[in-house]
Amino acid sequence: MKKLILTLILSGGFLYAQENKVLTLPEAISYALEHKADAEKARLDIRKGDAQIAEVKSNAYPNISFNSSTTYNPLLQESVLPGEIFGAPGQQVKVAFGQKWTSSNMVQLTQNLFNQSVFVGLKAAKSTKEFYLLNAELTEEQIIEKVANAYFQVYQADQMLKNAESNLAITNQTIKIIKGLYDAGLARKIDYDRVVVARNNVSSGVKQLENTVDLAENSLKFMIGMPMAQEITLPEQTFDPALLPDRSTNFSDRSEVKLVNKQIELLQWQKKATEAEYYPTVSLSANYGFLGQGDKMPWWNGKDNGVYWSDMASIGLNVRVPIFNGFATKSRVELNKIEIEKAQADLRETELGLDLQHKNAITKLENNMTMIDMQKENVSLAESVLSNTRSNYQHGLATLNDILDAERDLTEAKNNLTKAKLDYKLAEIDLLKSQGKLKTLNDIN
Repeated sequence: MKKLILTLILSGGFLYAQENKVLTLPEAISYALEHKADAEKARLDIRKGDAQIAEVKSNAYPNISFNSSTTYNPLLQESVLPGEIFGAPGQQVKVAFGQKWTSSNMVQLTQNLFNQSVFVGLKAAKSTKEFYLLNAELTEEQIIEKVANAYFQVYQADQMLKNAESNLAITNQTIKIIKGLYDAGLARKIDYDRVVVARNNVSSGVKQLENTVDLAENSLKFMIGMPMAQEITLPEQTFDPALLPDRSTNFSDRSEVKLVNKQIELLQWQKKATEAEYYPTVSLSANYGFLGQGDKMPWWNGKDNGVYWSDMASIGLNVRVPIFNGFATKSRVELNKIEIEKAQADLRETELGLDLQHKNAITKLENNMTMIDMQKENVSLAESVLSNTRSNYQHGLATLNDILDAERDLTEAKNNLTKAKLDYKLAEIDLLKSQGKLKTLNDIN
């Protein structure tokens, strides 16, 4: 029975592994955002921001604690007093003060009434939470970009494989033509053998491209956090561009810019927190407790057993006014200003880089759109040349080399067209990234 159950489990796992999933780009992106470790860590950082806010808020709440201390004094300290006190003039009398047992049990409350650093910390904690939210948004955009690039790499590998398979079919047709001519005595055997060799080379290339497709699919599955055993297939889609997309942009919408601005804001809060050291602090403290003293353990004894209990309480107002600390605070404020200026320089550099990325993306789109039209025309011409060359060969007006060259030209034209389409999609990703619109990839077919 155990063997039967194990066999059924393994069979079910094998069938699951072989189940093929048609994976669209929006599905791949959604899967990655749900399962990828980077996205999960970004969500945890948001929770971390909530915990940090709660931690800072705790400084504004009352702090209550209970302290208990029980002490046994086997030897009491003695003090020497004048004998006149005890009716013995001219003598010194040793007197022991205290009791063998002492138990102090105290409840203490402290409350900040004014502490500028606490107020600044509360506002900074809120900005920290917003920073984590922006960082999570940027992480999502980075995941989308990586997934889209990996997805289109699979598409390119798959298209290259289809081109090779198409070339293999064309070569097989050439073999049939030459085989027919050879059987009719109109072609040489060496021509037939050369075509067979060419077919074998193309077949070997098909096997290599099949491996390339598998590697690209595995890379995509890793990129989205999908198990390697899951079989995937990309749906049939056309990537031919119709019109150039909207090329306008607003860099203030970019997550990178928002993140740097938020970093500057956090640095400004840090500077204010340092400046808070100039402010006085005011706090309230209150204590209430019981003190037990006697010759026996106080906890379970009272007056009847020689243990005396008394309660005590105190209320205090604590004021601390900073006067001079050797210009340490002033130096820290200056360091904070330097960090802010460095972050502002990073912001200018970031905006300049985004502008460059946007201009380059538009240039690539325009160039690749032209290349796609050219490569389409090349494919059409290469097909016509191959057809005419075959016809000329049958009439003795072309050589076998001409046919093989025409086949290679057709394959190269198809591969160039595939590459131009991929380059266009990658440039489109760059443009969407420069516009801060990567999430719209969920709507692109």
